[in-house]
Amino acid sequence: MCPGSYDPVTNGHLDIIERSSKLFDEVVVAVLINKSKKSLFSVEERLDMLREVTEPWPNVRIDAWHGLLVDYCRTNGIGAIVKGLRAVSDFDYELQMAQMNQQLSGVETMFMSTNPQYSFLASSLVKEVATYGGDVSNLVPPRIEQRLRQRLAERA
Repeated sequence: MCPGSYDPVTNGHLDIIERSSKLFDEVVVAVLINKSKKSLFSVEERLDMLREVTEPWPNVRIDAWHGLLVDYCRTNGIGAIVKGLRAVSDFDYELQMAQMNQQLSGVETMFMSTNPQYSFLASSLVKEVATYGGDVSNLVPPRIEQRLRQRLAERA
């Protein structure tokens, strides 16, 4: 399981998903449904974008979840969560979460170091750069960049 908000999916996300797909028979990429968080793209749009950009990996399945991630894992027979780590600051937070998840359910968390090429990359930064007309073509897949530019133009 590779959980996240994916608002929007970045090349950093795809690096972790692709590498996970080589390690596991099946990888579920799950979009967090958080109604209290204001997202640029709806859950359905994020699911559609993820389906588009993960087509090269037939063992990757896209889904959404609401509530505790470990409940989703238990219900779907998922034994491992994969998290990409960009920096030490990510590790501090993710370690606590991993320990809580393991305590609650026995689900293990695997930490994968991010490709240094993407160590600074976050969806929020991509949105901010794109909002001000910056070039994000090397940060997201071309189809995602098109949808991002279109959405930002709609909101202008």
